Amino acid sequence: MAAPIIETCHVACCANRTPNVLSWGRGGLIAYGTCNSVALYDPQEKCVVAVLNGHTGRVNTVQWVHREDCGRETHLVSGGSDSLMIVWEAHDGKFKQYVECVGHTGPVCAVDAIHLDNNKLLIASTASDSTVKLWLYTGSKDGDLLLASCAQDCLIRVWRLVAKSRTKRNAQEERTIRMSEDVFTLTQNDASSAFAVTLESVLAGHENKVYGVHWQPPVIKGGDQHQALSLLSASMDKTMILWAQEEGSGVWVEQVRVGEVGGNTLGFYGCQMSPDGSMILAHAFHGALHLWTQSHGKEGEWRPGVVISGHFNAVQDLSWDPEGEFILSVGSDQTTRLLTPWKRMDQTQPTWHEISRPQIHGYDMQCLAMVGRFQYVSGADEKVLRVFRAPRNFVENFANISGTPLAKLLASSDTVDQPEGASTPALGLSNKAVFQGDLTPKTNEEEGTGFNSVSDRYQESYFHPLTLNEPPPEDHLLQNTLWPEVQKLYGHGFEMFCLASDSGRTVVASACKASKAEHAAVLLWSSTSWRQLQALPCHSLTVTQMAFSPNGLFLLAVSRDRTWSLWKRDDPAATPTNTEPHFSLYTSTRKDTAVHTRIIWSCDWSADNKYFVTSSRDKKVIVWGDCSSSEAIVTPDEPPVIRPCSSILDVGDSATAVSFCPILCPGNSYLLAVGLESGQVLLYKWELSEEPAGASDWTRYGETDSSQSHSLTVKRLRWRPRAGRAGQGDEEEGEGSITAAGSSWVQLASAGADHSVKIFNINRLAV
Repeated sequence: MAAPIIETCHVACCANRTPNVLSWGRGGLIAYGTCNSVALYDPQEKCVVAVLNGHTGRVNTVQWVHREDCGRETHLVSGGSDSLMIVWEAHDGKFKQYVECVGHTGPVCAVDAIHLDNNKLLIASTASDSTVKLWLYTGSKDGDLLLASCAQDCLIRVWRLVAKSRTKRNAQEERTIRMSEDVFTLTQNDASSAFAVTLESVLAGHENKVYGVHWQPPVIKGGDQHQALSLLSASMDKTMILWAQEEGSGVWVEQVRVGEVGGNTLGFYGCQMSPDGSMILAHAFHGALHLWTQSHGKEGEWRPGVVISGHFNAVQDLSWDPEGEFILSVGSDQTTRLLTPWKRMDQTQPTWHEISRPQIHGYDMQCLAMVGRFQYVSGADEKVLRVFRAPRNFVENFANISGTPLAKLLASSDTVDQPEGASTPALGLSNKAVFQGDLTPKTNEEEGTGFNSVSDRYQESYFHPLTLNEPPPEDHLLQNTLWPEVQKLYGHGFEMFCLASDSGRTVVASACKASKAEHAAVLLWSSTSWRQLQALPCHSLTVTQMAFSPNGLFLLAVSRDRTWSLWKRDDPAATPTNTEPHFSLYTSTRKDTAVHTRIIWSCDWSADNKYFVTSSRDKKVIVWGDCSSSEAIVTPDEPPVIRPCSSILDVGDSATAVSFCPILCPGNSYLLAVGLESGQVLLYKWELSEEPAGASDWTRYGETDSSQSHSLTVKRLRWRPRAGRAGQGDEEEGEGSITAAGSSWVQLASAGADHSVKIFNINRLAV
């Protein structure tokens, strides 16, 4: 069987901000809604094993349909803001859309389902249209049922539902003290049944709104079904409590309390318990998952576990580090997150995890650019650029988790004079560096007794150094993995939109939102002195993306004004007195010469510096060049002409992202990835042709299927800068190699408006 061209390596995604969005199946899989999709997460393998796309609105509720024999579930129900309820069914180990239930006129907020005889399902759903709908009903069994309810009054109530006997009570039973009960009657086919509801217990232990309760699932022992009377609750007070009945008295008491400490989070929205009761899981207000595992042989002792994480809003940009060992991503959730493979001794395949959250901001993040291995620049919905540098504690933990020798990492010039970590002042947005001397506890005399300033009254979220051998839990990510901010760059008049840096770590280019030519200029910054070097005016509207050529000779910019501009670095020999880089306009397209007819969204360079590619809302992808063969002298009157050297590729949808693979394919052809507004990623092979008529120079190489694609717009595509798969030992030897030798695998990272970061393994030799 031929090897697949595209396989999903990792999906980073978090849970939606709704109370009923997560369900733990008896087969071990955790299903949860993430943006418009349903993710299936395996807590043992610590990775997302499938993504189910079918909803067109946010997924608000997910529920496994449990079987009476406690076996692995074969059906899953989800409801969304698109007013739809979808039933998913397992076929050959994969879940596919089984039926779409149309009937609600508002967002579906909660669903539940049970199996009936003859392979039928009884599904109940409720929505914002103020209705509860039953989608199939054939009957139900009588017997005692316990029902748990929670509310914003911080309390949990346990109710008992029993079938009432129609026999009269005797006098002695009438004198017995009983709980008050409400009796109601159900009538079907001229037969009526009476039921009574009594309040069994009121559980008080939480200090804030309680949003989730979950009973421990039943198990099969000795051929019979057994269910422990154990109840899990989750609250906005950042805690989960495990309740059980006390032996002898039968009183419900708190057995275990776990939760989150510190940070600026708002508590838990829901909870689930594993089928065997050994693990408990909560999802928080910002989508983060929190897992605790019961310690072996130590009853009542629980420890935090490693779990998946991701952005809880659109991911706007991402970048690989120069060595291709980790990924930085920024999103509209106001965070910057760092993902890297975790190498474990007992596992052959590494799993990707978030090990640092360098920046937690007060503005939506928009763009970033790596400057070396442990330094980056980020831009947000503000006029300021911020420069961050990795602290020593991160480098040490990165070495432990990734398996990279610490000595190799410390040899980098980025690690000179590193602080230990960073903390955030209570009244500020800048991450303040924490050095070794700052970690020494102060005496009462040193601290003083009074407040010297307003900021002294509000203690900062302080850094505590950690030694990690596994990815940290959410509370540590929030507080102890920040990177210190080393510089602010001022110069733009509006919110930042895009960034780029050259491979030589000398120049950073930035652009902001603009509706006039005076604000659309690209600014160049020195990455050593962080001084503004130049303003490059050319465009009349926002510059949407920029890219330096791999050799740093050219800077390409594309814009909302449907044109691109190409800037060339001046020869240092021509200006010996000026040691700073200087760029001049080489050539550009104008409105009358532009090929694209809509916004140009993205651009990139080929690894050999010869060609660049542009993609646009007009569904066109075009390769331009050859830039390396152009030796014309630049004059204001007659600038060099760079023409399309490919046929115009129509991809059928708005092309929002494009990227050249840095490794050449056999035959010196080029591999490109194109991201669409629909969320799909396409792979094309392009080969230079003398007469590229009818797109004959383009070959469709592959595409992501419905389970691999994003459910919303692809915002950015980035190839790993070297061949091989990160963390798997099949990297190509040698630096800067663009030959076809070495590993057949390359990796592609994509950022989507559906809140997810996806990493794909691409087999470039499986044509």
